[in-house]
Amino acid sequence: MKATFEPIVGRYAHLTLSGRPHRLYIEEAGSGIPLVCLHTAGADGRQFRHLLNDPAITRDYRVIVFDMPWHGKSLPPAGFETEEYQLTTADYTQMVLDVCDALELEKPVVMGCSIGGRLVLNLAAEHAVRFRALIGLESAAYQQPWYDTEWLNRPDVHGGEVCAALVSGMMAPQSPAESRHETLWMYKCGGPGIFKGDLYFYRVDGDLREKIARIDTSRCPLYMLTGEYDFSCTPEDTRRTATLIKGAEVTIMKELGHFPMSENPAQFRRYILPVLEKIKAGS
Repeated sequence: MKATFEPIVGRYAHLTLSGRPHRLYIEEAGSGIPLVCLHTAGADGRQFRHLLNDPAITRDYRVIVFDMPWHGKSLPPAGFETEEYQLTTADYTQMVLDVCDALELEKPVVMGCSIGGRLVLNLAAEHAVRFRALIGLESAAYQQPWYDTEWLNRPDVHGGEVCAALVSGMMAPQSPAESRHETLWMYKCGGPGIFKGDLYFYRVDGDLREKIARIDTSRCPLYMLTGEYDFSCTPEDTRRTATLIKGAEVTIMKELGHFPMSENPAQFRRYILPVLEKIKAGS
C-alpha cells in the first residue's frame, strides 16, 4: 500500500520566550493571510488538524499552529524540574507576540479556543493594531470556577484520566464518538500539572473584566463563537462579555461544545468558513 501524506509541514523553531530559550513545535499549511491558532488548556495543536487539512481554508490562509511550551511536542525549558508550571497573562500574551514576530507575520489573524479565546480578548485590548482580526472560540472575559484543580495533579490520581474526565462533558452529544475520543486523548497525553498550570491563567490571573472596555473593534474586528453545549464558557458568558464590546460579532454554534474544531470539525466548518471569508473580504 502506497503512503499518502497530508499537506501539513511540521518544524521546530528555536526562540526565546520570557527570557528563556525554547524549542517550539510549529505546524502549518496553506498560503495567504496568516492565521495563528491557539489550542486549549492542557492540550496541544493537534486540535486544529482539520483546519490545516481543509483546502477551502488553506487556499487563502496560511494556517499556523504551535504547541505551547510544556505541551505536545514542545518540551519544557531547561531546569523545568525545579519549578511548578503556571501560565500567566503576561507570559501568554508575550508568547503569542513573540511567535508572530519570529515568523515575521504581517497583520496575522489569531484564533484561540478556551484559554486561547480568553487570550484573544487581551490581545484585542492591548495589541489590536498588530492584528488583522481576532477570533475567540469559547471566549469570555471571566467565568466563575466550578472545579477543584487540586485533583488535576495528585500522585494518587492518574493525571491524564482525570483531566480527560473533567472536560468530557463539555462536548455536544451530537459530536461524533471518534472525534470526541480523539479530543479526550490529547488531555490524556498531557504532562503532569500542565492542565492545572494553564488554568492558573484561566481561573486566577486572566480576569479581563476591567480590560474589555478598552477593546475598539474599529481597529481590529473581533468575532466570538461559542458552542451551545459549553457549560464551562456558556453562551451567556460570551454574550455578557460582548455587550461591553461595541462591534463584537457573536455567534452561538448549534450542536457544538467547548472544543468545536476537534469535537465536530464538519459542524464547526459551517460556522468558521463565513467568518474567514468576511475577514478575507475586509482585507
